[in-house]
Amino acid sequence: MHLFPQLRKLEKKYEKELAVIGVHSAKFPTEQETESVRMAILRYEIGHPVINDSQFKVWKSYACRAWPTIMFLDPEGRVIGKHEGEIPYDAFDRLLEEMVKEYDAKGLMDRRPLDYRLESLEGAPLSFPGKVLADEASGRLFISDSNHNRIVQTTLEGDVVQTIGGVTPGFQDGDFVLAAFDHPQGMALEGDFLYIADTENHAIRKVDLAQGYVETLTGTGQQGPFGNTGGKLKDSALNSPWDLTLHQGVLYIAMAGPHQLWSLAQSENRVAPYAGSGREDIADGPLSSAALAQPSGITNDGHKLYFADSETSSIRTADLDRNGRVNTIVGQGLFEFGDVDGTGPEVRLQHPLGICWHDGVLYVADAYNHKIKKVYPNTQAAMTFLGTGERGSQDGPGNEATFYEPGGVSVASGKLYVADTNNHAIRVADLATGKVTTLVIRGL
Repeated sequence: MHLFPQLRKLEKKYEKELAVIGVHSAKFPTEQETESVRMAILRYEIGHPVINDSQFKVWKSYACRAWPTIMFLDPEGRVIGKHEGEIPYDAFDRLLEEMVKEYDAKGLMDRRPLDYRLESLEGAPLSFPGKVLADEASGRLFISDSNHNRIVQTTLEGDVVQTIGGVTPGFQDGDFVLAAFDHPQGMALEGDFLYIADTENHAIRKVDLAQGYVETLTGTGQQGPFGNTGGKLKDSALNSPWDLTLHQGVLYIAMAGPHQLWSLAQSENRVAPYAGSGREDIADGPLSSAALAQPSGITNDGHKLYFADSETSSIRTADLDRNGRVNTIVGQGLFEFGDVDGTGPEVRLQHPLGICWHDGVLYVADAYNHKIKKVYPNTQAAMTFLGTGERGSQDGPGNEATFYEPGGVSVASGKLYVADTNNHAIRVADLATGKVTTLVIRGL
């Protein structure tokens, strides 16, 4: 997913020279379903044809070994190169520029457009909302309306108060009308200041709710390289920040791109890695040497950070002490996933994206299982709280309600608010009874 923004820019720049065909060879069972692939194409606004390689036939024919793998073909269809893993935009751009020059000189470039039609999704009040933040003290609800590139603020009952940014993606500070975001995700609130993980701008934005102004706290708008060590706020490039949590004035960031947690201290004018070596894996140990895998949700209880490590389908902790450690509550490995309730090693999740702590319990958006799970840090137990495991949008008792790849969760006033991403909706569950309703958003 971190490659898609780069591809969009390159496809636009080389729209007559570059033909991209996506081959989706899924790791997770849910991703193998054609309908799930279709929703992912819409969610990530992919502008090229995609093959659902559910049986790995194309993967094997090109001898692929890693996600992502980029195969380069010349205008005559011959494989001329292969790259495994992420590739920086500038390097990708230079390579394409050289290839265009070379094949133009040989008279091989064919600039006729490909004949295909893109599907679009229009008309829904929300579009793939990624995260949600509920604040009991002020009665405010903030929704990352991700594919509308804005934040929607409502009351806890769903009455719209204001929108911040949108609808066209961009990277601009200013008042709530002029400000622009690019697929924002997680948020954190401190009084009248809302912090936003502006994911595809690779930035952290700060919203002054009282003054009605958005500013960039850190991030250059360009994707930071792997191995980046951070630095001063205005100079640092980030890499796909996905979620945020605050503790004692320090902002902790689930930085999905480099498989790390970062910390941001405004008082020190510094942002830097906090946990994770950058190696993609599940390995506990001291903060700096532990291995993480695409952390996409983060929360804290005042003593520890808890995070959803999506690619290892795990829930893990990081101490709020720089001499501390990373430990795993549930989860076993990059290829150990499923839908199994229980305790410790027997538990299986499938690509969890959202997490929040409340009253000793972690509520987890177990995205690819279409469920909300309860995880108990002290006993390492996990159990289904909401959802049947089938995708859908049915309200009702928790064991009958259905969801579609929920991505974010937040608790306020005895209720759990869920960003039900692929249903383009916010769902609300009573913590005591488990009854699920769909929030009616009025005024949007």
